[in-house]
Amino acid sequence: MATHLHRPVSPKAPEAAQTSSGPTRADGATEVTVTKEVTETTAASAAAPRPAYAVRVEGLTRSFDGRPVIDDLRLDVRPGEFVALLGRSGCGKSTLLRILAGLDRDIEGTVLVPRRKAVAFQAPRLMPWKKVWRNVLLGLPGKPARAVADQALEEVGLGHRSDAWPKTLSGGEAQRASLARALVREPDLLLLDEPFGALDALTRIKAQRLVGELWQRRGCAVLLVTHDVEEAVLLADRVLVMDEGVIAHEQEIDLDRPRDIADPRFAEIRGQLLERLGVATAAEAA
Repeated sequence: MATHLHRPVSPKAPEAAQTSSGPTRADGATEVTVTKEVTETTAASAAAPRPAYAVRVEGLTRSFDGRPVIDDLRLDVRPGEFVALLGRSGCGKSTLLRILAGLDRDIEGTVLVPRRKAVAFQAPRLMPWKKVWRNVLLGLPGKPARAVADQALEEVGLGHRSDAWPKTLSGGEAQRASLARALVREPDLLLLDEPFGALDALTRIKAQRLVGELWQRRGCAVLLVTHDVEEAVLLADRVLVMDEGVIAHEQEIDLDRPRDIADPRFAEIRGQLLERLGVATAAEAA
């Protein structure tokens, strides 16, 4: 995986915000102390060594109408690591992902992410007036050749639908097109916001396998937001449980790949995570 400098997610800082920059780190990122919001910093030399992390979050707070949805959160993701983020609806999972993607900048704290990152959402968000291959190239700088899109589509098993219109795609095909659009950016960080939520059970299994294969082939860091505990254990190196705006639990998934859901150890880890989410406790109480 190519090395790229990190940069902070940088909101448009109001005049009242106070920030101070410290020394440049050995990993190429500049230390930033933030009172209200993170501000843009100047990148160090492109020859900087590979960072020890793909994501670093320190003291992150995001509030809506005065209520913190994310509260003094800290998070590190290592290069090439697959991390799954679980939590009940409204706990701040998707808000955190949007902040990492640079889509939400009204924050307090420090957020460092790679320059090259990509996002795939639950809804594929394909432009209906553009053919599939043009959707894949959407947003890329310059005038990339069609071959770039075709290669990405082949990688996700959709090369034969390159000239199709989005409305003719099945749900699984549309999601694969969305993945191709993310991968064509050659990200160092891939952010997945419940990308399989709208798929039927069989298509979901195929999509999970595809994402696992692409991650192992590409070697980028992945942060997957999901409600599916089994999916998290199946794919991730590490599972985080988010509750009331903080990381409340962290669990390494020490299982060989490919993983077998029939493995007793798999079931044990799944049960532990369900208990952390309050599901097992509620079932026992019933």
